[in-house]
Amino acid sequence: MRPRELIRRWNSQSLTKQFLLTGGVVSLVAMAFVGAFVSSLIEDAVTRNSAASTALYVDSVIAPLLPDMLAGQELEDTVSRALDETLGQGALGNRLMSFRLWRADGTVLYSNDKSMQGKRFELSDDLRTAFSGKMVAQFDRLEDPEDQAERASDKPLLEIYNPVLQPWSGQVVAVSEFYEVANDFQRSLYQARLHSWMAVAAFTLAFFIVLSAIVLRGSRTIEEQRRALRRRIDDLSALLSQNQALRARVQRASRRATALNESHLRRIGADLHDGPAQLVAFASLRLDSNMLVDPATPATLRERELAAIKASLDEAMHEIRTICNGLVLPQIEAASLPEILERGVRAHEQRTGSRVDLSIAEAPEHLSPSAKICIYRFVQEGLNNGYRHGGGIEQRVVHRMEGDRISIEVSDGGSGFNPDDVGPTSLGLAGLRERIESLGGTFHLQSSAQGTIVSMSLSNEEITQT
Repeated sequence: MRPRELIRRWNSQSLTKQFLLTGGVVSLVAMAFVGAFVSSLIEDAVTRNSAASTALYVDSVIAPLLPDMLAGQELEDTVSRALDETLGQGALGNRLMSFRLWRADGTVLYSNDKSMQGKRFELSDDLRTAFSGKMVAQFDRLEDPEDQAERASDKPLLEIYNPVLQPWSGQVVAVSEFYEVANDFQRSLYQARLHSWMAVAAFTLAFFIVLSAIVLRGSRTIEEQRRALRRRIDDLSALLSQNQALRARVQRASRRATALNESHLRRIGADLHDGPAQLVAFASLRLDSNMLVDPATPATLRERELAAIKASLDEAMHEIRTICNGLVLPQIEAASLPEILERGVRAHEQRTGSRVDLSIAEAPEHLSPSAKICIYRFVQEGLNNGYRHGGGIEQRVVHRMEGDRISIEVSDGGSGFNPDDVGPTSLGLAGLRERIESLGGTFHLQSSAQGTIVSMSLSNEEITQT
């Protein structure tokens, strides 16, 4: 696996896992190092203390037997026999496996192994240290050439080099080397090692657990903050998307509103041109006729002509009022929803002479002005479209509450039409849809051979906000 991939996978892990892995490895290495160091210190201390007590005991036993080592460089037979008797029986006989007495030139002055006595060896580092006046002790380290017999015994041995001092001068005149059978010492040393390792392991484990708890708590806090930040980012992203969608929707609504305003103006111009303008033009032409100014015209014909002109002007005025009534809203700011629906239905009935069924459910007490205008225009446009395209057959307005939403439905029993044939520039339907969706509501159109249904709905929050 590539290093970059390893780094990526490592960084993808949580802080807790990273700490457990690295902290665990570091803690194990530290435990091994500290345990070995402490165990080594304890082993050296135990070895020195045990060797010092043994050396003191052996020195107290054999010192009276040794002659003046400065006066003579060889041991007399009587001294050798005395040492043999002392080291071969009693407490020393059971504790010591080997004993040697060294001269400064590396000669073995005495040994309980007579084959070694009189031989000369090169001084080892331990012997040089002992001749310098320091006691040396080692456990189970039989590395010198003269240690062959001891290595072959396969027993735990404590090797001790103890300087022999001249009583009145304190000068080192010889070195005694002896090997103590250390079964008890081995058990004590094993227990000391075990206890030291257990103490180090317990301390390391407790330290690691405490640090792990701190890191785990910090990691949880960081993860919670990270999740909260992600949720916040997601919320902000969602809001940004909604804002962008709303911005696009507002832009489309603005463009549509401009187009619809132009279409409304064109429709009003067309209505004025095709209706009142034609009637006024007709009346104007009649006024210019010779029939009214010719004295020879009979009075009955003149009166009939004036009546026709008046009827044309009255019809033009009626159409102008009808157009104005469609443009101007009634006073609906203080009206309730039932009153708004009734006004819209009654105005349509008076204008068209048709009949509209009205069904009103329990209505909310408060409506915003924009919601009132939207509902009134929806009913007005829906009834006009039903009258114009469906012949005003079985027209009906139904209001109902669906949970926290207000729903209004305008229907007729005409022949219907194909909704797919209605283009996006259709003035009435496009205006209704834009007006309703600008308030956050929904608009729905359904048409078949049995009739047409247009419906709208607004939530309670949308219809009550100011």
